Amino acid sequence: MIKNAASTGPEVAVPEPESEILTSELTNSFDYTRSLGPVLSQFALALRDGRILGSRGSDGRVSVPPVEFDAATGAPPAELVEVAATGTVSTWSWQAEPTDGQPLDIPFAWALIQLDGADTALLHAVAADDASALSTGARVHAVWRDVRTGRIDDIIHFALGESSSPAPPQDGEPIADDNGNVVITTPIGMTIMHSATEEETWYLEGLKAGKLIGGRVATGEVYFPPRKASPADGSPTIERVELADTGTVTTFCIVNVPFMGQQIKPPYVAAYVLLDGADIPILHLILDCDAQDVRMGMRVKAVWRPEAEWDHTLRNVSHFAPSGEPDADFESYRNHL
Repeated sequence: MIKNAASTGPEVAVPEPESEILTSELTNSFDYTRSLGPVLSQFALALRDGRILGSRGSDGRVSVPPVEFDAATGAPPAELVEVAATGTVSTWSWQAEPTDGQPLDIPFAWALIQLDGADTALLHAVAADDASALSTGARVHAVWRDVRTGRIDDIIHFALGESSSPAPPQDGEPIADDNGNVVITTPIGMTIMHSATEEETWYLEGLKAGKLIGGRVATGEVYFPPRKASPADGSPTIERVELADTGTVTTFCIVNVPFMGQQIKPPYVAAYVLLDGADIPILHLILDCDAQDVRMGMRVKAVWRPEAEWDHTLRNVSHFAPSGEPDADFESYRNHL
């Protein structure tokens, strides 16, 4: 082992970034929509009515929530049975600091509850003054919402004690389709605080200024967006490079299928565009021409949104459009497909 006498530890001096690092809150979200199918639809419809259903398996055991297929035979459950809204806590964990989206905004317990008439346990929230008030074996009852929609949170939570009040009558709109199936939508999302790398900051600041900034790595390749290091061999990025907003279509596809959230009416073209001076293409839209006219080697130019709309995103480039230049020779982009 070779030791550096001047070194006193593993620390390595990290140079201060040349640019002020950008930081922003980022939120990813989507609505997960699914059909519950014939078994869980009945469970949802019962919840909306203020009842709880389970399924009886071939071994006679009752599962809550009902299972869609018998574990032993693989067949759909032969019978759905109603169980009580009271039960026994079989195990639990105290949630001392509730977070957004949880059933209660005060400390509560997550518990497995075996409802009377069931042989399996249901996971739900139990309200209690504090953790010392709860114990394994405690008797609990469901607390229903006044307005129910066929979701598990139609039961707000369980509370200690045997006395269970019946759910208020429900007279809202039907939630099942003509075939008796229920479709539910569950919003899913996550927010993070993102700090850009220095190279990403170059890229984002460039977009805000109407420029396309890439990064050259030590082996000479230029990546757009720039990376901290080459994904090929780890060579560090050593230089920022301003690229032209013209390029060449390397590959493309014509989108003919509509989908939820689509912002452009099909058909349209999504293509990989190799910017002049870059060594890796980016995915973007090709518009202002018929989809069938787009081809490999087609020369294109960025179409920028009005400057008043610019922010730190590639959305500043609305799309690419044919530049009118002659097609690029295949040899000029064959190694960038």
